[in-house]
Amino acid sequence: MRTLISSAFVSLDGVVEAPGGEEGYRNSGWTFKDIEFVPEAYELKGREQGEASAILLGRASYQAFSPVWPGMADFAGYKAMPKYVVSTTLTEDDLVSDWGPTTILRTLDEVAALKETEGGPIIMHGSAALNRALSDAGLIDRYHLLVFPFLLGAGKRLFSATDKDAQKLRLVEHEAYSNGIQKQVFDVVR
Repeated sequence: MRTLISSAFVSLDGVVEAPGGEEGYRNSGWTFKDIEFVPEAYELKGREQGEASAILLGRASYQAFSPVWPGMADFAGYKAMPKYVVSTTLTEDDLVSDWGPTTILRTLDEVAALKETEGGPIIMHGSAALNRALSDAGLIDRYHLLVFPFLLGAGKRLFSATDKDAQKLRLVEHEAYSNGIQKQVFDVVR
């Protein structure tokens, strides 16, 4: 069974943001403004490209990343990697042609079936709504979190507010950086 990893930049109070910020959001750009750039804090992002064998995205994250990531040297490792987009509305005509093979999945059952296939880890970037749904369905196996030293209040949440049984996590890697960012890697305990 393949490991599904959720990777996110998250504020201390659980807010996530689209790459490059979000129009109309008062704290837009918090992941890159007002925080010193410390390269070692982002080492995990480079490692993910070497360890992952596929990318899973929700529709909104796919539409944000696909026009930009195919041409970026920082994300070259993802270009040829198979991509899976979970969407009930996206069509084949909506997919970009220069970012490697992409498959549209329509349901969480299809994500569960993908996890049963042969291959290495599947990395999911951003995709807040998908992250909440997959977490509630028990399909996420690991979290790669870069926790930023901000309390933002309002905003998109990484984690669901669903009333459910506690989900235990095991901290397997952590580090704090001089700019206040913390790396936290958790395995989901089953």
